[in-house]
Amino acid sequence: MTEEVLTQRQLNRALLARQLLLERGTGTLKSAMEQVAGLQTQVSRSGYIGLWTRQAGVTRQAYTDALVQRRFIQGTLVRVTIHTVTAADYWPMAIAVRAARRAWWLRTWSGQRTERDMRRTADAARRALAGGPLPLKELRARLAAKGHPTDASSGLGLWVDLVRVPPPGTWDRPRADFYGLAEDWLPPRADLPEADARRMLLRRYLAAFGPASLADAANWTGLPVADLRPVAGRLRLRRFRDEQGRALMDLPGAPLPDPETPAPPRFLPSFDNSLLIQARRTQILPEAFRPHIFNVRTPQSWNTFLLDGQVAGTWTYADGHVALDPLRPLSRAERRSLDDEIGPLEEFLFGS
Repeated sequence: MTEEVLTQRQLNRALLARQLLLERGTGTLKSAMEQVAGLQTQVSRSGYIGLWTRQAGVTRQAYTDALVQRRFIQGTLVRVTIHTVTAADYWPMAIAVRAARRAWWLRTWSGQRTERDMRRTADAARRALAGGPLPLKELRARLAAKGHPTDASSGLGLWVDLVRVPPPGTWDRPRADFYGLAEDWLPPRADLPEADARRMLLRRYLAAFGPASLADAANWTGLPVADLRPVAGRLRLRRFRDEQGRALMDLPGAPLPDPETPAPPRFLPSFDNSLLIQARRTQILPEAFRPHIFNVRTPQSWNTFLLDGQVAGTWTYADGHVALDPLRPLSRAERRSLDDEIGPLEEFLFGS
């Protein structure tokens, strides 16, 4: 049977719908966070902005409460980057990527760090954190005092699961420099098989970003395609093609909106997952603008705004106001639609 071909615009609208950028979610904060497969939060406040733009009625305090009450967890997960996910998703995601992360690290530091070295560092970190969370600076000092490296070669967080512990890493204290053992912060899930964790991870990815190729999923998860192929083979999936003939997979029943569905303006934080390389097929970030958003001169990237489902500019906020920097000419209607969204955004950013 010939597989249905999905146009770029169909894929764009599917991504927007699943990322809650076509219509804001109205359920719980937990359901919204799980729907989008977590939020990338190297910059702590990005999580707040990313969820506000996707979920109706979000307040800064509600997000902070979710962190403090351990319903949201900040930790190093997919692609060895900091993500905020729900407590229920933390361990499956951590277990799913653990072996691949370690293998990548040992290849990267081949000849300098061994498996034995990494385990010794992990054991020392556990001992240092046995009394509770510590500022990162102090944790590194304690490791250094025992002869363990604290530079990039330390692998801290790869052989021992660490989480950011609030109130650092919240809106009012954005510097996320306080870490604890995940096994102390959350009930451990050592009994969860890696195969089950990877199956959950792939389902989360497709629900949030599909239809997608296996290579797309590998880019997002940080797992090799070879590791994901048997996982996909055990799932019941729909099959499509894009306009270039590339094979796409998707979950049965996942939304595929009409490609002419209007897309409202939306404000995204820096490093939003929807703009990363695995979503290139959707052109939510036009190729002409990609070098402006992601480049070595701006390692923190940019906050962006969407018009008709595509990045049309960047934005900043300071002194009670949001300022726009369009990357293309804007019509009067587009300006008005952005102004309508800026008011609520400023209230969120600068309100009490």
